[in-house]
Amino acid sequence: MSTAAGARFGARLAAAVGAHGPLCAGIDPHPSLLAAWGLPDDASGLERFGRAAVEALAGHVACVKPQAAFFERHGSRGVAALERLLADARAAGLLTIVDAKRGDIGSTMDGYAEAFAGDSPLAGDAVTLSPYLGFGSLRPVLDLAAANGRGVFVLALTSNPEGASVQHATGPDGRSVARVVAESAAAENAGARPHGDVGLVVGATVGPAVADLGIDLAAVNGPLLAPGFGAQGATAEDLRRVFGQARHLVLAASSREVLRAGPDAAALRGA
Repeated sequence: MSTAAGARFGARLAAAVGAHGPLCAGIDPHPSLLAAWGLPDDASGLERFGRAAVEALAGHVACVKPQAAFFERHGSRGVAALERLLADARAAGLLTIVDAKRGDIGSTMDGYAEAFAGDSPLAGDAVTLSPYLGFGSLRPVLDLAAANGRGVFVLALTSNPEGASVQHATGPDGRSVARVVAESAAAENAGARPHGDVGLVVGATVGPAVADLGIDLAAVNGPLLAPGFGAQGATAEDLRRVFGQARHLVLAASSREVLRAGPDAAALRGA
């Protein structure tokens, strides 16, 4: 299930954004959303939710981002529903980012690499990763994703207020954790066109943190997944303020603001 030879994620994402605009629609089957859609909170409800979302959004958004946790909470049948969603999206030509936020070391990270960047039914076009065991700990996923034409999005400056206690912390050289993550991603993407395959997660609600921490997001040369739009309150003005000259790299993520319009397909597309 690896992608076609030479079809790097960064290039495929740039083409999708050019065709459909810079929106990543989250697919987060919260219990409340399942109820609002008239679906049961079980594996069958998840599968119907995912299928309806993919059918409605394919050809209208750049990509979708299923949140793995809402599928995993139902055990193996929930995971099977996630696999079905990814297969349906692949068949529809819709890019997927599996929001799993995995991070570990050694052989355990090798296992995560096989699951989310290898020849596995859980592998989408990209996966989110946590770098807080050191950016180098991500190497197994980075390498396998690159070999298979997939991408990754590494947490850098997240939209939750607790994140600052770790991400803003500085090391002996005076650089913040978030800046080290951003500069490490930039090194992975050096020379790639139209941009690289290693993206960052930077919340649209982080305010002046990017500038205050001396982070050059444009130099990352990779996609910037920006949660916080819609239910979390971020606006187009926040996009300009947070991302500045890197706005062309931003993939704006919205989940509940879009999904609450379902299950009607036309209403989902309208949202």
